[in-house]
Amino acid sequence: HGDRLPPEMQTRVLDSIRLGLAEIRRLNVLIAYTNITTLDVVNTCLGGELLADDQIAQRGYRKLAEWIAYTGQHGHPLEFNSPTYTSVTLRSLKRLVDLVKDADTRIRAQTMAAKLALSVALHVHAATGRWAGPHGRAYQPTVVCETPPEIGLLRRWIAEGVVPDWIAGLLDNPALPFQVVETAERSLDLSLTTYQTASYALGTSTRAFSNQANVCMAHFARPMAQRPGVLYTRFVLDDKWFGDAYHATDRTKTRNLPDEAEYWGVQDGNRAIGLYAPTGMSQCHSAKACLIWTDRDEVDEIWVGDTRVSTLPIDIPPEKTIVIASGEAYMAVRPLIVTPLGREAPIRLVDRGGDLVLEIYAYRGPDKRFWELNWPGAFFKGRPCIGFYVEMAARSAHGDGASFGRTVNQGEVAQQLAPAYTNAGSGDRQYAVTYQRDGHEVCIGVDLMEWQLQRRWTETGDLVWPMMDASNAIQQASGPIQIGDAALSGVCGPIFLYADPDSSC
Repeated sequence: HGDRLPPEMQTRVLDSIRLGLAEIRRLNVLIAYTNITTLDVVNTCLGGELLADDQIAQRGYRKLAEWIAYTGQHGHPLEFNSPTYTSVTLRSLKRLVDLVKDADTRIRAQTMAAKLALSVALHVHAATGRWAGPHGRAYQPTVVCETPPEIGLLRRWIAEGVVPDWIAGLLDNPALPFQVVETAERSLDLSLTTYQTASYALGTSTRAFSNQANVCMAHFARPMAQRPGVLYTRFVLDDKWFGDAYHATDRTKTRNLPDEAEYWGVQDGNRAIGLYAPTGMSQCHSAKACLIWTDRDEVDEIWVGDTRVSTLPIDIPPEKTIVIASGEAYMAVRPLIVTPLGREAPIRLVDRGGDLVLEIYAYRGPDKRFWELNWPGAFFKGRPCIGFYVEMAARSAHGDGASFGRTVNQGEVAQQLAPAYTNAGSGDRQYAVTYQRDGHEVCIGVDLMEWQLQRRWTETGDLVWPMMDASNAIQQASGPIQIGDAALSGVCGPIFLYADPDSSC
């Protein structure tokens, strides 16, 4: 609408745009920062074309190609499965498709929008309408379902042409149950697994992308409640919670509760293992892993072993299985390794801020300086660790929570922890845990010295790092690929295929 402005004002606006694009070029955001990269691309491509400056426009075209090449090495953007930031990325790609003059750039933007939309659709849970986890980054209103269901957002994207119309097939006819596995960054051992059924969705990442991540998360239907149920995890130092000065602008508003630990996880179907190792424990008075069920009033049953619990708080004996029944899902949690950092390291179920919280402490006591956790340091024997096993089931599959707990307890937990020694700068200290039942097992091994993942495996062998692997969608570094009667071949480079046999799409 430049013709609506006086010539002098047109010149001033164009000069300002050129100045802004020069600053974007100077900042030159890393291509791994997906949503900011796509904002860089859309502004640079369209700004360069507006100014008839080929040097600026070509920079935008190249950056889009570089981002696609980087993402294509692994499969999924590094800021994985983020309800907030994926929205920014898809809107940016839509503007490119609609407005860019360069044909190659338009085709690249269309293709990446389709690939991202496929991933989103594979994570939208039909029963709850929510964008299932794990999430690379998410804000608290999204985490606890205070925002509108994301299935509505995806349907608007379909209607507005932000994503292809064939995406609707994944929403209208989900092939339940199914599991989708994607890799965000192979060199960082970063992948995400989500398992969906008609009543719940469980997701786990191998590690966190940021302290705003949801590394282990479940959504489950609560038909009689105002919103679905959510289970998510955090590691918290000094008993922080929502509403304190650090996490809120005032006492009535909540913000995020950051994870204050590093994480390794593994999942196979409805079973997952999570391991936390705290960071920044130079001095504190408590350190705990928290499993948080939203809306304590919507929890129907709480079982500790064969005992039904009605009064909180309650202390949990070590290695006891806790079963929570809410809505249409059962959730069993069994604490695993806990590195005690003092005399007191309880496991407790509490009502905190209206939510049900399982607190697994590594330390609770007077303010203490943990000099023995410093590395480099003369007393370091490895990272402290808190682990847990999670399993989910439909309420219809078991008579009550005690029955589901007995089923879970039929499984065998095997933990192997290498002896402690003072680190001299080399060597490792291994911890491995296996849960096995009915011929199926889920297992993970880590090095406590460097906090490195060593192995993830099931009864079929070591887990691999697929670009995308689901029953109706697949991505690989090269072809051919096939799903049922649909096949794609004769294409070089990373390729993906989605097939819906019901609609012959």
